[in-house]
Amino acid sequence: MPSSPSSTTPAPTSTPAARREPSGKGPSGAAARLFLPLIALCTAVTAANIYLAAPLLPLIAHDMGSTPSAVAWLASVAQLGYAAGLLFFAPLGDSVNRRRLVAALSLVATAALLAAAASAGTGALAGAVLVASAATVVPQLLVPLVAERAPADRRARHVAAVIAGLFTGVVAARVLGGLAGQAFGWRAVFVGAAVLTAVLGLATAYILPVERRQRRGPLFAGLVAIPGLVRRSPDLWRACVRQAGMYGAWSALWTSLALLLTEGEGYGMTTAAAGLFGLFGLAASVVAPLAGGLVDRFGAAKVVRSAYALAALSVPLFWLGGQVMAALCAAAVLVHAALVASHVANQTLALTTTSAPATANTAYVVAGFAGGALASALAGPAFGHWGWGGVCAVAGAWLVLGWTATAVRPARSARSARSARSARSVRSAR
Repeated sequence: MPSSPSSTTPAPTSTPAARREPSGKGPSGAAARLFLPLIALCTAVTAANIYLAAPLLPLIAHDMGSTPSAVAWLASVAQLGYAAGLLFFAPLGDSVNRRRLVAALSLVATAALLAAAASAGTGALAGAVLVASAATVVPQLLVPLVAERAPADRRARHVAAVIAGLFTGVVAARVLGGLAGQAFGWRAVFVGAAVLTAVLGLATAYILPVERRQRRGPLFAGLVAIPGLVRRSPDLWRACVRQAGMYGAWSALWTSLALLLTEGEGYGMTTAAAGLFGLFGLAASVVAPLAGGLVDRFGAAKVVRSAYALAALSVPLFWLGGQVMAALCAAAVLVHAALVASHVANQTLALTTTSAPATANTAYVVAGFAGGALASALAGPAFGHWGWGGVCAVAGAWLVLGWTATAVRPARSARSARSARSARSVRSAR
């Protein structure tokens, strides 16, 4: 497999959907100093919304008169909603005013979270979670902006800072969500998330640079352009497929973990105790800056290969963790380190490999979350039929698919390139 280009390639700034005018004034003074930290914090809060339901499944099931495995599909609904929101909203980052878009989406997510807190049944809750997750695409509107503003030799480090915020939010959703849910009920958790989303979303919109853009073409031209963009960029295609495999494996394990920890046939923990297990996810926040430095120094391909090796090692440890808590703890650290290292490398590559970074980033994140949503949807029934071993089998299958699918692509690409060169030679001879 040929090595991917280094992430130090200058970030492209032209886009097919819009012509950028001079940006006017950007953040200055205190706002400039707060720019990256506030974006990372906003990313943490909004990312937590996607995973809010996972640690609360036992409480939701009890309140709705059901079983945890019967409502496990709510976790996949959140991921599918996020993927749908990415398809429609994230490409707009190449063509519309991001300040207005971030503010509008933050308010929509806030309203949907409040509706989820007031839901009387699983159907209404699923609908509210779907809308909230679809509007929770603010991080993916901000990552291309961070990459665009970062110095070329530190681009992966800046992207890694935002990704560290994202994974901190995932950990907070599991740990704080579980503790708050046990103490105040799952509805209070959704209300608290709504308040934080509104405050941080609007504050982030306020400090974003002023942009004056003249849009050309349809509003959703970026959405239409995604398939062609992926076809023309083998590096983007590889990043999409590999992250779908990695994220699917992580999602199958992590969204099902509450079932193993709380059910009587597993460890029989309370929701609050199971939520504390999410502290192992802090490994991702620690690894993100390290991964950014490694990508800047060695390139994305080597980091992704190492991440897949770590993830492959974590799957048998997770299986053993069904009976041995120490193995479960070690596996949790490894899989988070693998996921975040892969994510930093693949997302940096996606942002720097085409002339439409927001659209390419959309393709990348949609692919990852689609893989995660499908794996989560399969993991629930697998746990119900075959127990924790079935969940581990789903995770292992996703890693194999993600790597083998990309391992054979370069050969086909090379043959296609040779055919194209031969055709050009024939035309020149004529």
